[in-house]
Amino acid sequence: MTEHAVYLRSVFKSFHTGFFMKKTKALSGVSLEIHKGEVFGYLGPNGSGKTTTLKLIMGIIFPDKGVIRVMNRLPKDILAKEKIGFLPESPYFYEYLTAREFLDFYARLFNLSAAARKDRIRRLLALVGLEEKGDTALRLYSKGMLQRIGIAQALINDPELIIMDEPMTGLDPLGRAEVKQIIHSLKDRGKTIIFSSHILPDVEALADRVGIVVNGTIRDVGKLDELLGKRIKAMDITVRGGDETMVGQLSDYAVLKRSVDERYIFSIKKMDYVNKVIDIVRWFDAKIETVEPIRMTLEELFISEIKKDVPS
Repeated sequence: MTEHAVYLRSVFKSFHTGFFMKKTKALSGVSLEIHKGEVFGYLGPNGSGKTTTLKLIMGIIFPDKGVIRVMNRLPKDILAKEKIGFLPESPYFYEYLTAREFLDFYARLFNLSAAARKDRIRRLLALVGLEEKGDTALRLYSKGMLQRIGIAQALINDPELIIMDEPMTGLDPLGRAEVKQIIHSLKDRGKTIIFSSHILPDVEALADRVGIVVNGTIRDVGKLDELLGKRIKAMDITVRGGDETMVGQLSDYAVLKRSVDERYIFSIKKMDYVNKVIDIVRWFDAKIETVEPIRMTLEELFISEIKKDVPS
């Protein structure tokens, strides 16, 4: 049986906003199970409830109703909080501190001894590739460097669960690659990582499983190959042999994409036409070399879930 690092069941959360304190629903019955040791990508458009979910998990805010457990404890339990590291979307840094001073400040919050602080800071600076910039003031750091020192801060207590809200935002390709490498190394150390992101190729590269939240409700949760594998948007068929007459007869059921070296590659218009296309090809004594399903990308799945709420 898979152990849960985080467990949410039927969680609701509302806020009162504006001059008239209008009630706005942020989450409507969210249920999630995040396994120990996995990288979980949490996706959704702006205002969908991603950050609200993360704050509930950390016990920064509290649900209107529903069940939340973090390492089998309530989020407000200090023993649960001790096991969590957090990188917010827009972190604030004391820019006139050096990286070493900054990390030492946070290490003191966890009552680490002087020797333990020194060793932990040394190892974390090495992990995020900033060992040579440890004595440089944070105001001189680039965006990517600040993001990496933010990750080091989130790891100062050697947490079991690491939560990152949009860790790739504003980073150039090199900075994103550096953060992804850090996440991979944390997973190798057995850490559980939850991160939200708008950069879908990064989610595909990192996440063991993903969850998609839209308008405060979970639309899909699962492994990427499972989620995308069941969503076939087209079927391609490669045929060797045949002639222009065959191509003409297939035109009602398939689109010719290209022909190369006596091979024709067709895209079948509808899944219901697959058997009809195969029958025509065989009638012309042509050889079917491949029949390949074309699946949705994560981006296409993400957009399709968002569009379900857009009035037609």
